[in-house]
Amino acid sequence: MLKAEDIDLTDWEFWRRPLDQRHEAFETLRGEPRLMRFEEPDIVVVPRGPGFYALTRHADVVEASRRPQDFCSGRGAINIPDMPGDMHEYFGSMINMDDPRHAKIRRIVSRAFSPRMIQRFEDKVEEVAAGIVENVAAGRGSGDFVADVAARLPLKIICDLMGIGEEHYGTVLDATNVILAGNDPEFVPNADPEQLVLALLTAGQTLKDLVEDLGRRRRAEPADDLTSALVSANIDGESLSDQELGSFFILLVVAGNETTRNAIAHCLDLLTRNPDQRALLVEDYEARMPGAVEELVRYVSPVIWMRRTATRDTMLNDHEVKEGDKLVLYYWSANRDETVFTDPDRFDITRDASPHVGFGGPGPHFCLGAHLARREITVMFRQLLKRLPEIRAAGEPDRLESSFINGIKRLPYTY
Repeated sequence: MLKAEDIDLTDWEFWRRPLDQRHEAFETLRGEPRLMRFEEPDIVVVPRGPGFYALTRHADVVEASRRPQDFCSGRGAINIPDMPGDMHEYFGSMINMDDPRHAKIRRIVSRAFSPRMIQRFEDKVEEVAAGIVENVAAGRGSGDFVADVAARLPLKIICDLMGIGEEHYGTVLDATNVILAGNDPEFVPNADPEQLVLALLTAGQTLKDLVEDLGRRRRAEPADDLTSALVSANIDGESLSDQELGSFFILLVVAGNETTRNAIAHCLDLLTRNPDQRALLVEDYEARMPGAVEELVRYVSPVIWMRRTATRDTMLNDHEVKEGDKLVLYYWSANRDETVFTDPDRFDITRDASPHVGFGGPGPHFCLGAHLARREITVMFRQLLKRLPEIRAAGEPDRLESSFINGIKRLPYTY
């Protein structure tokens, strides 16, 4: 019988275990009456912190999310070790902010997403997805689903919306892969911690340089794209600085590209492994796909965790928390909480998955791009199942080695 004391969430070997073993470990942690505390990873370039509490139950994750005044994002950012100042420069986007600055940035960004802009990207999703599927249909009947389908849609949508040319797609994709590589040697082959940080900073600088240069050009000569809308949006006399624009783009392209790409890849894998669910979906796609998307996000949890920091001594449900305590919100565990979801390890597109926290818990940091992610997944599979009804995963997914992103690097497919 697995004991909570035998589980180490900061051990990379834990995240290399089979999925069922990791889910069993989190089930054990959810059964503990106390919050379990873990040591922080020992990273040479970052002073070792005091450790963190793992929030594994749905109720605790939701409660911490809805109380940003007590559990903030701005002290040391949302990663487990406190982020050094130079990394804040690159990755200090609104996901690492608290109000009032977070609210200001979010209002400016929301202003840029006008009804006309939203309609434009919805139309664009249909066009791009159809083109991707036609390219697959003209192919050899097999390939890598991530490269041929899943990675293409969100990358093109985000770059086209921002006004970033196709010649930069490869650069953007490579940089986002490095930023979210976790401990995967394929993307950051040198295990030396200083080289890892250098790789992250270089990737961040690449993305910032790209969009900041575009922003300066759009201020002088606006175009019909999101970058122009962002640099011209103004709230109470304030607009986005070059720094804020660059950080927002890193958040947009990393969160919007990587997470949706992985959700699309997981979806084909799950529909292949669960032919009964696939049959239900095909039987009435338009009626069942909205629920299927929510169940997909619940079941997969593309983002495994986020950190918060206690701003004062307080209570979290029945748990005493001290000011400065780090709390890691494990969405991956909360979405399998048996007190909320019946038979949570079963993929069931007919269940009410609406309480899931796959887009983050309630509160100011709920995913700004949730609507776009739902749209992309829905449109992509409508096109795939209509044009290539026999498409299937043809082998095991090649999974990303990461404690932060539930990623699929490659997935063979056939039709």
